[in-house]
Amino acid sequence: MGDPRTGSRVRIGLVGAGGVGARHARTLAGFPDVELVGVTDLVPEAADVLAGELGVPVVADVDRLLGRPLDGVWLCVPPFAHGELELAAVRAGIPFFVEKPLATGVEVAEEVAGAVAGTGLPTATGYHWRHLDTVAVARAVCAAHRPRLVDATWLDEVPPPAWWSSRERSGGQVVEQLTHVLDLARLLVGEVAEVRATAAPSTAEGRDVDDATAALLSFDSGAVGTVTAACSLPGKLAAGLAVVCDGAAVELTETSLTVTTADGADRSEPRVDGRTAVDRAFVDVLAGGAPAAGLVDYAEALRTHRVAVAIAESVRTRDAVRP
Repeated sequence: MGDPRTGSRVRIGLVGAGGVGARHARTLAGFPDVELVGVTDLVPEAADVLAGELGVPVVADVDRLLGRPLDGVWLCVPPFAHGELELAAVRAGIPFFVEKPLATGVEVAEEVAGAVAGTGLPTATGYHWRHLDTVAVARAVCAAHRPRLVDATWLDEVPPPAWWSSRERSGGQVVEQLTHVLDLARLLVGEVAEVRATAAPSTAEGRDVDDATAALLSFDSGAVGTVTAACSLPGKLAAGLAVVCDGAAVELTETSLTVTTADGADRSEPRVDGRTAVDRAFVDVLAGGAPAAGLVDYAEALRTHRVAVAIAESVRTRDAVRP
């Protein structure tokens, strides 16, 4: 295992050379204590371009990549491609970082979680918002002032990848996109006991992902919540959550935090780049360090994923669903 204290570098492989995979690869390549051992992608041209940019080898397939001496592997593939990749990493005994969402539904994610459990294998997921210092402040406010109401929102456009417009391949907007703020809702307010949801079906040709989703959440703590998501806009309008507490309110996005109390409103911006911090945190684990407070392992990510899938299931069944 790589250890910067001894001068050896952490050896990492990358599966997936698309937009998200390329972002992680560039971040990892910028760490002086990391060696990118190889990159592979089902689209060879994508792997060639990224590998050429970063000066790392292209590996023909996942099995060959996992057969190399690795300290960890980053799995940056679309939702429908998860499952066998994680299981292969577990069989090879290689710690893995996986981008959200964990899958399109829960069955694959539950199988992977079961395979990971008991192995002691370090894992991490792409819930990078948790690494923001503003999230730590919001969490402290919610710990001191009992949350009563949360509103999670993501109002945006349809992302460009073709697979995103297919519910079978992406899981839908709540599963693929809103999952970031659902994760923060769990972090700040607690576990979700029940969801009730409805949706406005897409009217666009070639897209079966709903144009809009609305849901009600009931939390174990007694708090209640709303979810609003839409992908019918020409660009991102809003993404974040608001929490109303006893005597305080929190408004949190990826780029700002506003805390309102009897003393007035205090607005701040994060001093941490969450997208860099999430990669740095798992590299540190692979180098032998303790997990950072914001690092979300596979088991914790599954709890958030269950909530997102429960909302999608409630839309389908038109009934209440318990995550």
